[in-house]
Amino acid sequence: MANSSNVTLVGGRRPGPSSVVGTSWRGRGELALAAVAAAFTLAQLALVRPGMGLGWDETVYVSQISAHAPPAFFSAPRARGVSLLVAPITSWSSSTPLLRVYLALLSGLGLYLALRVWRGLFPARVLALAGALFASLWVTMFYGPQAMPNYWVAIGALICVGCFLRARADRCDRAALGGVGAGAALMAWMRPTDAIWTVLPLLALLVCVRGRRRPALLTALVAGLVAGAGEWVVEAYVSYGGLGQRLSDASHIQGGLGWNIAVGDQLRSLGGRALCRPCTGAMPGVAVMAWWFVLPLLAALGLAVAVRARRTAATLVPLACATTAAVPYLFLIGYAAPRFLLPAYALLAIPVAEAFVHLVTVPGRAWRPAAVALVALVLAGHLAVQYAVLEKAVDRTTAAHRGWARTAGELHRLGVRPPCLLTGSEAIPIAFYTGCSSAQTSGHNANATRVGILRTAARIPVAVLAPANGSPPAYARGWPSHRYGAVRIHVAPAPAAGEGGRG
Repeated sequence: MANSSNVTLVGGRRPGPSSVVGTSWRGRGELALAAVAAAFTLAQLALVRPGMGLGWDETVYVSQISAHAPPAFFSAPRARGVSLLVAPITSWSSSTPLLRVYLALLSGLGLYLALRVWRGLFPARVLALAGALFASLWVTMFYGPQAMPNYWVAIGALICVGCFLRARADRCDRAALGGVGAGAALMAWMRPTDAIWTVLPLLALLVCVRGRRRPALLTALVAGLVAGAGEWVVEAYVSYGGLGQRLSDASHIQGGLGWNIAVGDQLRSLGGRALCRPCTGAMPGVAVMAWWFVLPLLAALGLAVAVRARRTAATLVPLACATTAAVPYLFLIGYAAPRFLLPAYALLAIPVAEAFVHLVTVPGRAWRPAAVALVALVLAGHLAVQYAVLEKAVDRTTAAHRGWARTAGELHRLGVRPPCLLTGSEAIPIAFYTGCSSAQTSGHNANATRVGILRTAARIPVAVLAPANGSPPAYARGWPSHRYGAVRIHVAPAPAAGEGGRG
């Protein structure tokens, strides 16, 4: 990075005295960002139970490089970034608490590095508050220690956009060029389509606005996207019938991408629902939703403050990238998950933080104490609401995961032990907990046939899982069945003598 003591150039010109931001980043500025990141890590360890167990999607990602279970079917929308991110732990250990601690530490470090990229573009107090606002959202704390891609897309977005602004302002900042590529690669490594949506404003700026660094920036950005998404594209041709087919399959799995207003679905998910599909039921309380409506207003105020301070580009660019990152999840899919909007929240946090800082530092002695008290009260109430939602989400998720673990224990009792195969309702996560492979003959995760399952049953233990009040597939209706809670387990009979063993 360029020397942080230099005056930051915005839009290729030297700003006036009012736009000089943080001339010294050594000391208190660095300490503030480190404190925010450390507090974020500690909050995850304290509030998101390390023993919560793995969720459905997590079992898919973790199983790809796992010492515990065979790889689960990897559907078209998924990318390998998360599997590689957790491989240093999952390749040799099956400990979920260890994995959670590893990810909590890593996510705290990622937040610190992403905020540090913006040094010189905004005052230290703005960046520290931005980090605290983003980190204190229940969805950020909930997914920071999980083996899921969305938090890391958010970190990549912060790095990419911040380095883009630095590189445009200072043609000598070669480190910023590298940061643009690294941030884009991280996003594409985790979710290639999210990366494209997020960088659309950056590509538009490079194509439509002349600049001395345009070729170098465009090269760095495109190279980062290619480096991150390269494996995903190659895999499309090797395993999914080509790039077009993989994109089509991914769209189908997500319900068919097209004009579909999902704003109401996202609002319903704010109450702590990890996945809102189908998204029915009542809206959460006003206190839970209020911050979502205040967010764009504060971002607009932050932009107004930036215009007056002659930092327009540094605020407008992340706002534009946040908007394009949110578009597909607000208007193009028919369901919602709060984690989908994490990249947008991360980018919006900076102008929102600038708005808050402006409210408590604007000249005017008469009403400043009242403004400080009001902002403090609002932030305290916001934290209380976020904590309450997080606690409910963790309790609900822990209960569901323990249910899968208990079903796995019952399967072991019935003799379904590795090597083994599960199919049917919730077979993917329960298979991971059991240590089995999983297979489906229909649906988005179809990867087997009836004949193939029956052949497998002649070699190893096979079980079909069905709802207690449901029916198994026709080929398993004669298998011995066992009721366990809300699940009915149908276990394939052991092969007759001479038909092969189960070794």
